[in-house]
Amino acid sequence: MDFSSFAGVPAFLVYFVVAGAVVVTYLFVYTWITPHDEFALIRANVPGAAMALGMSMIGFALPVGSAIAHSANIIDCVIWSVVGLVVQVIVYFLARIPDPDLSRRIAAGETASALWLGLASITGGILSAASMTY
Repeated sequence: MDFSSFAGVPAFLVYFVVAGAVVVTYLFVYTWITPHDEFALIRANVPGAAMALGMSMIGFALPVGSAIAHSANIIDCVIWSVVGLVVQVIVYFLARIPDPDLSRRIAAGETASALWLGLASITGGILSAASMTY
């Protein structure tokens, strides 16, 4: 049996654990900057909060995946992941321009605002990930 196929497992594990850590960091930062409490709303069965937060995680995971694929090393990957985090925070504030009551509306269960924020987050993530292909 040829075990050379497993040679990349240590690097995979390092990048996967780091990716998990940056996603947890993202969730902490993102839920800290938003006025509504996403996790409390999710526990209260407010679908819009789950949609918006879940789509923002996808919007963040896209540049993290690009950073993993294109970075020179783990430090480079973390730096570009932080850039992806900053982009998502900016997207949140930009999404509030046409919908200033965004957080209140999500907390009230209005799914249109949740979808707007979530899709804006995915769009920001796609553009951020594509920009990291240097």
